[in-house]
Amino acid sequence: MERQCHPLLRGRSRERKYDHGFSSSELQSLSSICETILPPLPTSSVEITGKEEQPSKALHSFYKASGSQERIPDEVAEVIRMRASPEAVLLIRMILLILSTRVGTLLLCGSLCFDRKWPFLHKFSDLPLEKRETVLQRWFKRRFLTLIRLAFALIKNMCLYLFFSMVDEYSNNPAWEAIDYRVEKSENSSKIHKERPLEKGIVETNDETDSTFVSSLSQKGITIKEDTTQNLYMIESDVVIIGSGCGGGVAAAVLANSGQKVIVLEKGKYFSSTDYSSLEGPSLSQLFESGGLLASADGEMMLLAGSTVGGGSAVNWSAALKTPDYVQREWAEVNGIRFFKSSEYVSAMDTVCKRIGVTENCIKEGLQNQILRKGCDKLGLKVDTVPRNSSESHYCGSCGYGCKIGDKQGTDSTWLVDAVNSGAVILTGCKADKFILEENGKATTGRKKKCLGVIAKPLNSKMTKNIQIKAKITISACGSLLTPPLMIRSGLKNRNIGKNLHLHPVLMAWGYFPNSNLELKGKVYEGGIITSLHKVPPSEGSEVRTIIETPALGPGLYSALCPWESGLDIKQRMVKYSRTAHLFALVRDKGTGEVQAEGRIQYTLDKFDRENMKTGLRQALRILIAAGAVEVGTHRSDGQRIECKGISEMELEEFLDGVSAAGGPKSKGENWAIYATAHQMSSCRMGKNEKEGAVDQNGESFEAENLFVCDASVLPSAVGVNPMITIQSTAYCLSKRLSERLKQGD
Repeated sequence: MERQCHPLLRGRSRERKYDHGFSSSELQSLSSICETILPPLPTSSVEITGKEEQPSKALHSFYKASGSQERIPDEVAEVIRMRASPEAVLLIRMILLILSTRVGTLLLCGSLCFDRKWPFLHKFSDLPLEKRETVLQRWFKRRFLTLIRLAFALIKNMCLYLFFSMVDEYSNNPAWEAIDYRVEKSENSSKIHKERPLEKGIVETNDETDSTFVSSLSQKGITIKEDTTQNLYMIESDVVIIGSGCGGGVAAAVLANSGQKVIVLEKGKYFSSTDYSSLEGPSLSQLFESGGLLASADGEMMLLAGSTVGGGSAVNWSAALKTPDYVQREWAEVNGIRFFKSSEYVSAMDTVCKRIGVTENCIKEGLQNQILRKGCDKLGLKVDTVPRNSSESHYCGSCGYGCKIGDKQGTDSTWLVDAVNSGAVILTGCKADKFILEENGKATTGRKKKCLGVIAKPLNSKMTKNIQIKAKITISACGSLLTPPLMIRSGLKNRNIGKNLHLHPVLMAWGYFPNSNLELKGKVYEGGIITSLHKVPPSEGSEVRTIIETPALGPGLYSALCPWESGLDIKQRMVKYSRTAHLFALVRDKGTGEVQAEGRIQYTLDKFDRENMKTGLRQALRILIAAGAVEVGTHRSDGQRIECKGISEMELEEFLDGVSAAGGPKSKGENWAIYATAHQMSSCRMGKNEKEGAVDQNGESFEAENLFVCDASVLPSAVGVNPMITIQSTAYCLSKRLSERLKQGD
């Protein structure tokens, strides 16, 4: 039986009005760029990768398809308007406008726009496809005017991502059959929760109006008043928590279980296992910050951050690794946060693992983890099995879009369930605007301000009033990218707020394993996402700085990360998608970035991190080759790769010597790369004093009494492994301490 998912996580009909505001001239230029990136090609170009002797009808259709067809250019324009920074939108529109004129095309494209026939000088959209392709190839390599390169890279990423991730109202994409990709649509009714676990504690403001909101809250036991003069809904509670992820979910459970009246504010929507679709495009759009298309200011880093009830725990890849001993020791001894090396913290990790159902083994591994394990075994390298917050038999490659069989145990199916069972209420679709701060008359703690609660804005236009929640305790748990801007908007000045941002930067290596390799079975999108891990031995000292794991890459994100060399090359790469395995090198970064405003992330890898990244990337390539890849490469812009058959050790070392951790598209080098990150930490770190941290070792702001932070932003530095257990364990310790303080106050 076909599964019915939430309407927002399904495809949509082709009928759609666009608000991008691009002119017809700009759209014409954009359409011609999209066609160049993904051009229609003759059937003679078709490359057969499967068992069939003749190319299938689907392959023929795919090669004939174009990036300019149907609604792709309009969708690209719409996403750029919605997701890119105002400066990037202005830059792209200016370039498109310039390319819509002959003189402008001459300025940006040079002699390629000349013709021997009238009108002798062409605008970009009138150039033959071959010349347009040459123009893009030049711009992707251009060392100067890198802003133009950045603009073309953004258009390329959006065009390919949308082409391969968009679905129609029947949840289909015409390219998927050709690239051997499919989404399971049948229902596994044995594991799915028939009722939404948080239903009795949820108020979804997106479904409310001014006339229904008061009644909905009253039914949940919340007393609410209206202040028409200030246009406010006024609520009182013991505790208000902003965010429902690994930090906020744990804090909500601990404090609600201790008898406190808790309200949780969540900007995102609530979805449960019955709602998820495993469709890449709709899922990223609804479940992730900025629709899964968030980038650093210079375009070097792509950031994935959950934005739904459950936060990152609802969409992460299930890895449940405890904080390494050397990290606990560093945070206790170097950073002075003593509880990290205490029985309190060790016990918290055990409690967390038990509550979210962590298992130590995996009964059946997917293709990519088989490859990682086989390659390491061949090279004599150690492989660790990664614990997961799911059953040992969990074989789901789409948990990054929400676990639709309900096996993964995020906060939305564990801690938050505990919280609502103890009376907590969760308001979704509410964005915290600012904390309510006043001068602290007593100031016995040295804190000049006192926090009285928070003002939030419903994201639903049918609700016209803001929401004021006054509480004894206010907890910010909206993550390392959003907690600092909220604190800054509220007027807090501590110099550590928004600074010291760690990202666990990632670069990927790929290896192609044709279907003829019968030993390694399956598709790259099948099976548990991370079940194996290799720790790259450090060149000096005992501390591991780089680990190698496997990612989940849907065809949309895969195509966006792929280097673009030509239209033919990108189509040939995509035809091999289902058997192109990826390993990524993740670095415990010493370098830091900052986030002072929402969506404005500054980050630069330092030299030490780049060296560790390069070492990890080379190790990943060795592993792929040892596992039997016929071709391997990186995602560097020049399409760096090598065929493995008959390769000598000298040739391999020469290739590996050329592997580097290049800069981003705005860097001055000819070759560049785009990094990825799904872990953001330390932007409001704990410290011994206000010079070293934004909050103290109890998570309380050094500036405002009764204002706490309880998310990944309080971690003193990067963890070096997937941080879910670390964040939840830290939140458990902080909220337990806060619970005791509230009991003493009562």
